[in-house]
Amino acid sequence: MVETPHYDILVIGGGINGAGIARDATGRGYSVCLAEAGDFGGGTSSASTKLIHGGLRYLEFYEFRLVREALMEREILWGMAPHIIRPLRFVLPYHSGLRPAWLLRIGLFLYDNLGGRKLLPGTKTLDLTKDTAGKPLKPGYRKGFEYSDCWVEDARLVVLNLRDAQAKGATVLARTTVTSARLVDSTWHVSLHDRDADATSEITASLVVNAAGPWVDNVLKSVFGQNDAQNVRLVRGSHIVIDRKFDHGRPYIFQNADGRILFAIPYETDYTLIGTTDAEQEALEERPAITPQETEYLCKMASEYFAEPVTTDDVVWTYSGVRPLYDDGASKAQEATRDYVIRPDKTLGNGRLVNIFGGKITTYRRLAESMLAEVEAVLGKRGPAWTKGATLPGGDFPTTGFDDLVRAIRTEYPLLDAALVRRLARLYGTDARTVVDGAKTSEDLGRDFGHGLTEAEVRYLMKTEWARAAEDILFRRTKLGIRMSEAQKQALADWMAESRGSA
Repeated sequence: MVETPHYDILVIGGGINGAGIARDATGRGYSVCLAEAGDFGGGTSSASTKLIHGGLRYLEFYEFRLVREALMEREILWGMAPHIIRPLRFVLPYHSGLRPAWLLRIGLFLYDNLGGRKLLPGTKTLDLTKDTAGKPLKPGYRKGFEYSDCWVEDARLVVLNLRDAQAKGATVLARTTVTSARLVDSTWHVSLHDRDADATSEITASLVVNAAGPWVDNVLKSVFGQNDAQNVRLVRGSHIVIDRKFDHGRPYIFQNADGRILFAIPYETDYTLIGTTDAEQEALEERPAITPQETEYLCKMASEYFAEPVTTDDVVWTYSGVRPLYDDGASKAQEATRDYVIRPDKTLGNGRLVNIFGGKITTYRRLAESMLAEVEAVLGKRGPAWTKGATLPGGDFPTTGFDDLVRAIRTEYPLLDAALVRRLARLYGTDARTVVDGAKTSEDLGRDFGHGLTEAEVRYLMKTEWARAAEDILFRRTKLGIRMSEAQKQALADWMAESRGSA
């Protein structure tokens, strides 16, 4: 008779919050199983604006604790994963009809000084009539401000946390749905369904963490029988991608008359990312999609600033995600809190079910530490907090040493294409050496499916990063799908299916 596996903690949800909790808990000595119904980071965590930031506009809503915590996390996360996180200098053009310059200066002063900034440079004033950042803008924008935040490859941040959790002993299950859970004598008896194998299994756990993001209330209803669960407000954020709008490497943050802000960010070398919207999402769909109204809104808002208008014909790709904001009763989606709420369910096992509502990518590590305080209250303390300063896979090089890493790999592999080496270093850091696996030339990496995506890289992602479908690779592990033709995408899908079948 096969004994049912038991874990201290079952984490439901493989987005950034669930991944961060699994990593932190495993590193403290708890046994952890994480189950994700789809691909890791396949929901909200791969549909962000890709920023590690304090949230400058949140100061207007007096979210000082959230902003301070997020500002403090920027350099911590940058140091943990300097391959997928990098600093950016944001340009904020002064709009004479909106927030006054003195208010912007106060906000930026707080932004510079709330979070213990050490490596990121502070704010400075720009003369947009002379600075290159002014060239793409309408001539009426003469003054601007430049400040620091960071960029992140969001879906990769999820996967790297899970890789580290697995390396420390966690059981990490993709495409596995939790179908039921019942509490018997302080132990959860849980049924799982492996969607790929169409097989069911059972585990037990001492504590369950519901980190299902937008599906958190659905899990409470379908798994735990709480049919009246209504804790989160679903807000859709949509983005458009256009061909590169400007030549310099600094992103813009634009104010709008409706109180919202818009980012225009250099993206994947040849593109500009523009977003985001805040639209109520009435129904929870697996794949939210941008509406024509949102596309027109983003184009119109960007065109208020750029000398050359942005039109719907310029859009080459779009993506949308649903933010599960804690329902605090705010009248507008843009005013709803971005802070996270961790709430033990006192009616089920006296805190043996803990739910997470809301949260931001920037503060996922701190959220995990807060969650571990709840875990310790139920299961007892096993080990100290440890994630601050602990690098993620591939990030074991100096925070400001990315270019040195690229040079070192190019020296070791002089016959590999230089652009390929840089792309691999940006995605995999020091693990780029494992991806190329001793190849002397680019041809040694096997078939090129397009734009430098080779068999060697695909095999690595299937073996090491749970990639099962072409979409996992093209739009989450990498963003090469933006460039790929339909024929190239299909060729990759066929090759992956054949590889799985022969494995």
